[in-house]
Amino acid sequence: MASKDYRYEVPVVKLEKAMRVEKTLVEQLEKAVSKKMLGEMKKEAVDCPVLKRRVSFLQCYSCPNFIRRVRGVVYCRGLVLEGGSEGA
Repeated sequence: MASKDYRYEVPVVKLEKAMRVEKTLVEQLEKAVSKKMLGEMKKEAVDCPVLKRRVSFLQCYSCPNFIRRVRGVVYCRGLVLEGGSEGA
């Protein structure tokens, strides 16, 4: 049996209004995903186990700890971040 490559399973939370996200982050992701998908992702958040606060899913998606998202659950490596302000 293979060992698991993640430390945390974090559920994605749907929000009524979009959370604020850095403009540079949005510009980077515009190249990777469609505008419709980006709009949906802005209205989602996760309770980050690394940063110990709720962050936008866009921030989580761009984090080096992000492994995958399956059926509304984010799989996170859970490693300590260098900068402390980036990612989930």
